[in-house]
Amino acid sequence: MDATNAKDAILDAAVQHVAFDGWSETTLRSAIADAGVDPGLGRALYPRGAVDLAMAYHLRGDAMMRDRAAASQLPGSISARVAALIRMRLEAADREAVRRGSTLFALPQHAADGARAIWGTADTIWKILGDTSEDVNWYTKRATLAGVYGATVLFWLGDDSVDHKATWDFLDRRIAGVMQIEKLKARYKDNPLVKAALSPLSLIRAPKPHDMPGKTS
Repeated sequence: MDATNAKDAILDAAVQHVAFDGWSETTLRSAIADAGVDPGLGRALYPRGAVDLAMAYHLRGDAMMRDRAAASQLPGSISARVAALIRMRLEAADREAVRRGSTLFALPQHAADGARAIWGTADTIWKILGDTSEDVNWYTKRATLAGVYGATVLFWLGDDSVDHKATWDFLDRRIAGVMQIEKLKARYKDNPLVKAALSPLSLIRAPKPHDMPGKTS
């Protein structure tokens, strides 16, 4: 078994243990054993242990969303496409695995990993949508979407409505609120005072593909 297959096998096995043991050392040990992977290789593939395992699960969800989007016909408007992609992202996830991940990433030592995971999802969504911004808008788009996505995940974790209808309604309301802000920004963008205040932001450029915070893997 090569390293890529071994890493996937460990992650597949881990999902079966997360509901009981969370993203933990116990889950990692059990997953390595269940996958039949040499313990030394397993440790090398997940050097930081449980947090690397949880991050790998999150990245897998992003990849599943990307694959599903490529095989789908997305709606016409930008707001509808964003909503469709976030819905695809959540439907690709196991809710208990995400719940346990939220607990892990809430710990101070792992908060940066959690923020990076959410930012990466927002970045992936904008890439799917063909975003070509290279200035400060590159950051504001991802920061805004990360906020919408993070809030929606928290709502989804506690949603017991049929087919998660309450979550999708919540998502639509959050996106509608963001669109109102965008309309307000467009209305005042040519105001001389606003232009003067925002002029320093014109110097900000999007990061190169290998730079943070745009790196998603």
